[in-house]
Amino acid sequence: MGLIAGNPAEPRTGGTEAAGRGGTDRGEVSRGDLGDRARGSLLGLAVGDALGAPAENLRPSEIRRRWGRIEGFVSDDPAGTDDTEYAIFSGLLLARHGSALTVTHVERAWHLWIADLDEGPFRGAGFSERGTLENLRRGLAAPISAQHRHAWSDGLAMRAAPFGVFAAGRPDEAARLVAVDGRVSHDGEGIYGGQAVAAGVAAAMVGAGVASVIAAALSVIPMDSWTARSLRRAVAAAQRTYPDRLTGERAVRSAVVVGGYPWTDLAPEAVGLAFGAFAAARGDFRTAVLTAVNMGRDADTTAAVAGALAGALHGASAIPRHWGEAIGPVRGTCLPSMRGYHVLDIAELLTPDDADEVYKGARDDAGTPEGAPARDTDTGTEYAPPGTPSAVSPITGATVVE
Repeated sequence: MGLIAGNPAEPRTGGTEAAGRGGTDRGEVSRGDLGDRARGSLLGLAVGDALGAPAENLRPSEIRRRWGRIEGFVSDDPAGTDDTEYAIFSGLLLARHGSALTVTHVERAWHLWIADLDEGPFRGAGFSERGTLENLRRGLAAPISAQHRHAWSDGLAMRAAPFGVFAAGRPDEAARLVAVDGRVSHDGEGIYGGQAVAAGVAAAMVGAGVASVIAAALSVIPMDSWTARSLRRAVAAAQRTYPDRLTGERAVRSAVVVGGYPWTDLAPEAVGLAFGAFAAARGDFRTAVLTAVNMGRDADTTAAVAGALAGALHGASAIPRHWGEAIGPVRGTCLPSMRGYHVLDIAELLTPDDADEVYKGARDDAGTPEGAPARDTDTGTEYAPPGTPSAVSPITGATVVE
């Protein structure tokens, strides 16, 4: 199995050094600038997720009745949801394998770090993730594992930003890699949603303008797909002039929302709303995430995606400090195996100063999550016993223990 676990002496399979980073068309973007944009994108994702979580599945009218207009955290203890935890999961897997990532790597990771563990209620997981786990636990393999009722969900879009961070300046490569990740859990429009987000982040990472970010997202998905149509409609609505902010948000929302449909996690809808919020804000971070939050529906995911796009475009400094400081290591509410990681740790792993240093201080000696096998029999990777201190977070300074 890949991830960041395993014997530090074991050769890495792919990883950053195999990713062909030297051939990336990044223009004049410096390594330091890429690092700042990476931190902005993944911290922006986590901030958007935490801001939007209380408004998830609500209508705008319900949001207004409860809080007026949401202008910041409405909880005294804000935290990310499965969106942030799954983005960390995919980011770790990507940091381990880089452009050599395969569906087998992803499927194995789902088994060893999620499906084969008895970790309690798996709180907050979306329908696509639950359906995938059910299939994997029944012995089905990818892509059959993605054949469930919610393969069109936004569960891939919510974890797509790390692929754009890794493939900065290469939207096509970001889209290819996120599709590899997604084949275990998604199909069709669910894959397209993830590809649009990953490609948009990849373009934003090298300073592309708002229009170019949107164009990059559309360039990697079929133009006649539901996702592409929703994205175009949302952006067109966002670019019109309105007498006030509320009217503009209503127009973007009505352009893509399937009225009366009970599930809010449709990838075409969520991705359309996120890009609509990003376009309406002209890329401004604060405006983009709050626009997404106040439109309701799957608000944690739409705000997470809008935050990832705007954060990649402008860097970490664009995120209000008190918002960024409220984001701590994830709690493992949905994925206990991710407990203790901070999104900024993942940003560092995906934008190393030196490929040979990618894994220094990371989870080379990671402990095996409770109930997981001590060895991956397919790769021979060894795992330390549960409870072994796995790493010191470069962000929090805390020792991560499984």
